[in-house]
Amino acid sequence: MSQRDKAYKDAGVDIQAGNTFVSRIKSLVASTYTKGVVNEIGGFGGLFKPSMTMVNDPVLVASTDGVGTKLKLAFLFDRHDTVGIDLVAMSVNDIIVQGAKPLFFLDYFATGKLDIDKAVAVVKGIVEGCREAQCALIGGETAEMPDFYADGEYDLSGFCVGIVDNDKVVDGSSIGVGDAVIGLASSGVHSNGYSLVRKLYAQSGLSPADVFPGTGKTVAEILLAPTRIYVEAVRNIMRDWEIHGMVHITGGGFYDNIVRVLPKTVTARLRFGAWSIPPVFDWVRAQGDLSWEEMLQIFNCGVGYIMVVKKDVAKDVVHRLGALKQDAWIIGEIAERVDDEEQVRIVFPSPDE
Repeated sequence: MSQRDKAYKDAGVDIQAGNTFVSRIKSLVASTYTKGVVNEIGGFGGLFKPSMTMVNDPVLVASTDGVGTKLKLAFLFDRHDTVGIDLVAMSVNDIIVQGAKPLFFLDYFATGKLDIDKAVAVVKGIVEGCREAQCALIGGETAEMPDFYADGEYDLSGFCVGIVDNDKVVDGSSIGVGDAVIGLASSGVHSNGYSLVRKLYAQSGLSPADVFPGTGKTVAEILLAPTRIYVEAVRNIMRDWEIHGMVHITGGGFYDNIVRVLPKTVTARLRFGAWSIPPVFDWVRAQGDLSWEEMLQIFNCGVGYIMVVKKDVAKDVVHRLGALKQDAWIIGEIAERVDDEEQVRIVFPSPDE
């Protein structure tokens, strides 16, 4: 260590550790590079030159998000290889809702004291997410901030930019009465509702290595299962069919997210039970003594993404999604809104059914 570094290291910031971290992740990051990447990581900004050959009137679509308190479980279980996938998923799933193709991604990693191995594990997840989302990781920021975070903890933020042709923007305006609502399966809780999940886990008496109720996997595997990335499925369907509207089911569950794309004149009527509900949601409901209405206000309950299409193509779309190994179901339809009725209505089967 040179004397130039000594004062800063004594204050809690290890510049050499940061340089070592960057050198270890360079090849990982490079594995995400697509044709548009101009420079390697290490510059002040990431350069990306998008191809405009297939876009007549380009519109950029951007999103930013984090992983939230799911990170607390990553710290508790000392498992850091999945939260990077969550980070990518939360942003890319948001921009594909509007029909955009993800172009590039940037991350922000902040911690009190840089643990290189832990940080590399996180970046490996980010890289895996970017590969799955078909976008390039072109840069990021690693911030070491002594006394700002508890020992062993960190925070993550992600930033994604995509592109869509202006006349192909999906904004829900073409949704009409009679359209079918298709639900795409989630991988589990995804990255929302973890303040409640953590509370219930703490009360449950379970340990990370225990078999999670109703599954053959451990508690850590179920509660840290990464958010599903829907890029390939969405782009495949968009290639052959018109999608009238799309929804990423995140915070606010069904009720607060679906309404965001519906014209004021229609209602989405969904049939509870038309899709498969993973065991983790049965456990959360029982552990928290919640109703399914409460669950659907908080969690994705097995449906992480929604497409609205014409009724006559819905079965074909579901069949294609199945061929892509993406479970999907027709879970409802669009109806005319009556007066000021709630725009998202979920119909539950009667006790006799």
